[in-house]
Amino acid sequence: MIIMRPDNLSHLAAFAAVARHASFRKAGAELMLSTSAISYAIRGLEERLGVVLFHRTTRSVSLTEAGQRLLERLEPALLGVNDALEEMNNFRAAPAGTLRINMPRVTAQLLLPTLLPRFLATYPDIHFEAVDNDGLIDIVASGFDAGIRFLEQVPEDMIAVPIGGAQRGAIVASPDYLARYGSPLVPDDLFRHNCIRFRFPSGRVYKWELERGSTKLELDVRGRLTFGDMRLALDAAVAGIGIAAVLDDQVKALVEDGKLVRLLEDWCPPYPGFMLYYPRQRRVTSALRAFIEYIREHAGA
Repeated sequence: MIIMRPDNLSHLAAFAAVARHASFRKAGAELMLSTSAISYAIRGLEERLGVVLFHRTTRSVSLTEAGQRLLERLEPALLGVNDALEEMNNFRAAPAGTLRINMPRVTAQLLLPTLLPRFLATYPDIHFEAVDNDGLIDIVASGFDAGIRFLEQVPEDMIAVPIGGAQRGAIVASPDYLARYGSPLVPDDLFRHNCIRFRFPSGRVYKWELERGSTKLELDVRGRLTFGDMRLALDAAVAGIGIAAVLDDQVKALVEDGKLVRLLEDWCPPYPGFMLYYPRQRRVTSALRAFIEYIREHAGA
């Protein structure tokens, strides 16, 4: 018989975090513990149970059969513990707790500077953790309360709330580049230019999406530069290296300052912007509920 010790719960939480992330380091970041503390917790749990829970190599971490069975039994129990603790927030005068949200880098750059200061001032007992990631992930399996993505990227079983209003794409280049190579007048002209491409973490290269009336295009443009960060693509465009496809909000100031010029504007109509999304069948924490109400009031469509 295994006796439940006072530190068992924290060790089980560490186990679940390592299983979610397949990484001791990322689990430590989630729980705000050092990697050595996570290793100590897992080692102690394995010794107490008398089984090995993870296959470990220098490059990977994966569950053993025993670890997978423990995770399947443990996750509902941990969720119940979290729900019980969260329910205690109903007795507090104000929302509290940690709010973890996954979002693309561009969202963090465009929305958070205007949203967070007032939100955090309004709710001083909420700790906001934003993880910027351009890849699509399972927010539930990764331990997030919510995510932010464009509407077409939100899973069907999620509730979506508009955040930040409509967006618009922008095709831009520097005056110097246009003086040397000319301006594209129709979408097909882009194939004769050095276009700066964007690669997603999945490895897929973004195809430029243009639309005018009922005509929709996806262009697999060519170019000598490919980045995994839209900021770098924007910097390259400002430097006169090529043409970039970014969000209009990213370039407004640069256009006003004369550093960039918008191109093919009639092919860049507005479209639904970012969505805050969260699981339909999961208890909404007081911190997330407060954030939802805040964006509906201050940053909705």
